[in-house]
Amino acid sequence: MSEENAFPAGSLMKGKRGLIMGVANKNSIAWGVAQQLAAQGAELAFSYIPAMESRVKPLGDSIGVKLYVVADVMSDADMERSFAEIEKAWGRLDFLVHAIAFTDKEALKGSFVENTTRQNFKDTMDVSAFSFVDAAHRASKMMPSGGAMVTLTYLGSERVVPNYNVMGVAKAALEASMRYIARDLGPKGIRVNAISAGPMKTLAMAGITGGRQLMTTGRDWSLLKEDTTMEGVAGSALYLLSDLGKSCTGEVVHVDAGFHVVAVPSMDGVPQ
Repeated sequence: MSEENAFPAGSLMKGKRGLIMGVANKNSIAWGVAQQLAAQGAELAFSYIPAMESRVKPLGDSIGVKLYVVADVMSDADMERSFAEIEKAWGRLDFLVHAIAFTDKEALKGSFVENTTRQNFKDTMDVSAFSFVDAAHRASKMMPSGGAMVTLTYLGSERVVPNYNVMGVAKAALEASMRYIARDLGPKGIRVNAISAGPMKTLAMAGITGGRQLMTTGRDWSLLKEDTTMEGVAGSALYLLSDLGKSCTGEVVHVDAGFHVVAVPSMDGVPQ
């Protein structure tokens, strides 16, 4: 994705306010989504943990973000305070983007059975799955006229991916949670969906042993024979969060150049 004019200006999100959770650096998917939404006129708030402030604030400032809240998703008190700050400043939310996941790096290599500890399993599920349940609960209280929510997942929730291990289990829980949240919030006019992005050059991918090979495989086996692009993922988020996404809820939208439908890749010498 080129830095300049990656997301042409428009007005699809004009007048809408939303919280972005999970911007880590300029390569994070949450940042690409934030850029797309801002280009379409959205007013954004960013949440972050203190250790990420020096990375997050310069990015937010560059697209006009004025509302920042510190939110450790493992702390009820922190989440209560951060959402109270948003409510005090804005009074309402129109959308929520959840792009948060974490596990011990040692768990993202080798054997799932051997390398998954009880404590890391609990922490991974807390940060990567329950945090969306919690955020959705709090955000929905500020959506009296309806709204939209998107979380980010990956194909490792559906299929075994080398070294993805406990994170794949957490993403499966996240997707199931998304469907139940969509059921509960649907009568309130709140749509809830997930985007399953293909391998991309992100901080999360860098933490997985063999991440570079995953990207190569994703490109070579995909139907489009290309890498997953930030424009594609951010564009799908824009669709789901804007009025274009009406009537779409409880869905996992795959944005991976068609990789997810491939059972056996094309092989030289085998009739197609």
